[in-house]
Amino acid sequence: MKAPVSVKKRTRSKPSVESTKTSTVARESRQRATAPAPAPAPHPARRRRRSGRSEATIAAILTAAENVVLRSGVHRVAILAVCKAAGISRGTFYRYFSAQDELLDALVRHKREGFHRGLIQAMRAFADPDERFDAFIEHLENYLEHTQARQLLIVSPDFALGFFHRFFHDAVVRFQDVLQTVFDAWDERLDAKLDRELICELLIRYVLSEHLAPSGNAGRAMPARIRRLIATLTAGARVPALRT
Repeated sequence: MKAPVSVKKRTRSKPSVESTKTSTVARESRQRATAPAPAPAPHPARRRRRSGRSEATIAAILTAAENVVLRSGVHRVAILAVCKAAGISRGTFYRYFSAQDELLDALVRHKREGFHRGLIQAMRAFADPDERFDAFIEHLENYLEHTQARQLLIVSPDFALGFFHRFFHDAVVRFQDVLQTVFDAWDERLDAKLDRELICELLIRYVLSEHLAPSGNAGRAMPARIRRLIATLTAGARVPALRT
């Protein structure tokens, strides 16, 4: 009788620590190789800092553009003519403006902001409501005397009307702001709540109408006419602020 054959169980040898580490490293290497590359971190937005020289150059370009527009009209504005009038090269021009349309938009903003900066400056020294309103009217009078908007209407009527349209809506809002203390005083004196938006709208409409249809009155008649307008809007009430 044959002796039973003993069967030896095969036992798996445990992998060594070194081989485990090697396998892990290899697996991670394969994962990194197949994984998509991460998107680069966005750079923070850079703010353009304008030096005094840059501001002076932009001002020169806008002044030159205005002169060219008033002389030749919008449709004949050539970048080369603006560069020549400003005393700069085309490369310098394109450093600040990419095209003619951008230049004209900047010119409109420049003229609008210049008017309102002048208005704020003219009224800044006056806290008294009466004096503040007088300064307001004085600024409107000076604007009508020195503006070249009528010339712009002649050479480029479509462009001028577009400028007036943008100027109108902006002025209605800004007039309410600079005249806030004046309106407060009028409300108290009249014991009523005035329609400030309507009054400011009529004021700016009056100014714009002087461009389209000048009254032709000799002398500085505008202050008295504006006071008559305000007195009419507040008819039936005693308004000591409106001196004639």
